[in-house]
Amino acid sequence: MPIPVLARKGGLHYDAHISSPIGVARTGQGVSMARRKKIYEGKAKVLYEGPEPGTFVQYFKDDATAFNAEKKEVIEGKGVLNNRLSEFFMTGLGNLGVPTHFIKRLNMREQLIRQAEIIPLEVIVRNFAAGTMAKRMGMEEGTALPRPVVEFSYKDDSLGDPLVPEEYIIAFGWASQQEMDDIVSLALRVNDWMSGVMYGVGIKLVDFKIEIGRVWDNDFQRLILADEISPDSCRLWDIETGQKLDKDVFRRDLGNLTDAYTEVAKRLGVMPSNVTHAAAKPTLIN
Repeated sequence: MPIPVLARKGGLHYDAHISSPIGVARTGQGVSMARRKKIYEGKAKVLYEGPEPGTFVQYFKDDATAFNAEKKEVIEGKGVLNNRLSEFFMTGLGNLGVPTHFIKRLNMREQLIRQAEIIPLEVIVRNFAAGTMAKRMGMEEGTALPRPVVEFSYKDDSLGDPLVPEEYIIAFGWASQQEMDDIVSLALRVNDWMSGVMYGVGIKLVDFKIEIGRVWDNDFQRLILADEISPDSCRLWDIETGQKLDKDVFRRDLGNLTDAYTEVAKRLGVMPSNVTHAAAKPTLIN
């Protein structure tokens, strides 16, 4: 039986019946949708009430943030690229039988998604040492790990999204033992497919993070992949040169972020190879 919880972040619940600003959306065909409520706004995306019960419209912003939003910038075209790249990854995983919240892309910045109760965890899968793991363990960035490592962080910006062990997750009721087993299995399936896809276009999948949601089909509960998969949530390095093609470009001031994301989109066939970010609006392949 569906529950009233629609979205959850940092342990807080957001219900569609709360008062919120109202906006107007348009579909890819330019047809106006009904005015809708804003359900939740995060650092990179906004969730609006969907056109049908049990749906949201997910809007991708151009905002870039790092270091728990201490560093911020608006980067034109970033939201368009992330919307299209997340569609590419979610569709590919869905075709393999991995359940996701993705229903369809509506336009350049929006996609229709299924409502889910988000488990308040970031699920991190690491194939190579990088970022905070390299610092914690005193490892050189890029060191290959003996096998993929799955970590969990509690989604709470005020706490800095701390790493938490499975014992905390189960003890505090964020997820059951069976759900944790299913989450690890799902995360590794995502990693297997993503690693192969990226390797095929000359990119190393260093690590990534995902979010998992609960949905109910009648009385049956199951877990699905939620949020997004994009260069915002992955570390992607060129296999030959080691060039970073992800949000570390912004974090570490390594160049133009849109250039990096555009390169990923080109290699995956999401964007024509002759298009550059300098265009007024990125040209994306349907």
